[in-house]
Parts: sequence; C-alpha cells; structure tokens
Amino acid sequence: MVEHIKKIVPGLVREYDERKKEDLRKIIPTIIRKGIDSINLSMFNTEMRNTLLNAAGDEFLKRGRMTEAIKSFTLSKNPSKLVEVGDQYKETSLYANAIEVYKLADSREKLIAIGDFCLDHEERTGDAIKAFTYANDPTRLAKIGDDCIRKEKYDFAVEVFSQLNDVKKLTIIGDLCVEARRYAYAAKAYELAGDKERLTKLGDICLKEGLLGSAYRLYELAENTMMVEFLKENFSDQV
Repeated sequence: MVEHIKKIVPGLVREYDERKKEDLRKIIPTIIRKGIDSINLSMFNTEMRNTLLNAAGDEFLKRGRMTEAIKSFTLSKNPSKLVEVGDQYKETSLYANAIEVYKLADSREKLIAIGDFCLDHEERTGDAIKAFTYANDPTRLAKIGDDCIRKEKYDFAVEVFSQLNDVKKLTIIGDLCVEARRYAYAAKAYELAGDKERLTKLGDICLKEGLLGSAYRLYELAENTMMVEFLKENFSDQV
C-alpha cells in the first residue's frame, strides 16, 4: 500500500502543478486589460505573484507597453528581464530610457557599455555622463569632464566635476568661463566649488558691466552683505 502511494504521489503533484499553472494563465489577460497599476495581487504568495508579474511583463513587452513591463519586472525583482527591456530601448535608439532601465536592473556592465557607446557620439554626451554616474565610474567621468573642458562644453564639465566633488577642476572651469564671458556657467562652477572670493570677483565684473541683477545674485551667493545692501538700497528697481 505504501509503495503504491509513493508511485502515485509524483503524478498527483505534477497534475496539481499543471492545474495551478493553468489557473495562473487564466489571470494574465485580466491583468493586461486592467493594467499593472490597477491590479491587486496581494492574495497570492510570493512565488505565484512573481510568476504572474513576469508573465504579465512578457505580454506587456510584446505589446510595446514598456512602462508596465518595467513595473512588472521591477515588482518581481527580475533584473534579467529589465535588461531585456533596456536592450530593446537601445535597439530603437532610446538611449536615455535604456540607461534608466539598466539602472533599475543594477547592471553596471550594461551601463558602462552604453556609456562608452554614447561617448563615441558627440550629441550623446549627457547620456554618457548619466550612464557612468549610475555605474559609479569616476575614472570614465573624469575623462569625459576633461574632454568637455577641452571642447568648451562647460555645462557638461560643471555637471561632471560637481558629481566628482572636484573643487580644483570646478575652479578652473569657472576661470575659463569668466575669460569667455560665459558668466552663468562661471557662477555655477564657483558656487559648486564653494569659492566665495571668486563669486565676489565675478559680481564685481558684472557690476562693472552694468549687469546689476547678476551682480546682486552673485553677492548673495558670496554672502557679501555689504554689496547686497548697497545694490538693494540704490538699485532696488534693477535687482
């Protein structure tokens, strides 16, 4: 009798598993119709819930409903599927979207690969910076920053070296921007470097050139209360 039971139990287990899978498959169309944000799966255990989420995510992906596919795979904690979504974005040249999904997947390898790709395309510098930032790769970031300084792409250079907390490079960028009369970038670089002396000097330049509003804001950033009060008292209508 015991031996007989042992023989039939595996068959019963398989039959039960198949019924369970069939029941889950019936639910998928409902999830697709209702949408991942509107469905409640809390009554299922973790394994069943993840099975449903992954199946729904695959279906959303087939239908091009990328946001819901991403949400499904994120909820099921499925990084390999998120990478698949990211790859699809990359194939369709939606590089910024791909980078965000690779970040969700915590795929440093993919982030570096797409960052290197974007770096080879002049118009993709911002995407490269974002990819290397997410990948936590200061060496590649510093290389981009230096290249941006050389090409006078000061907005990107400021972004990179502020993330790297490189006060020296920020100061250099600020000085270069002053020489090029690109005062807004200079102000940002000095502010991020915390250089109040240079902020005041830039304020003096703006004051001399009649840019009273800019001078006022720079003196405020430099905490130069004397010059702030001077402009407020004498040129309140222009600052």
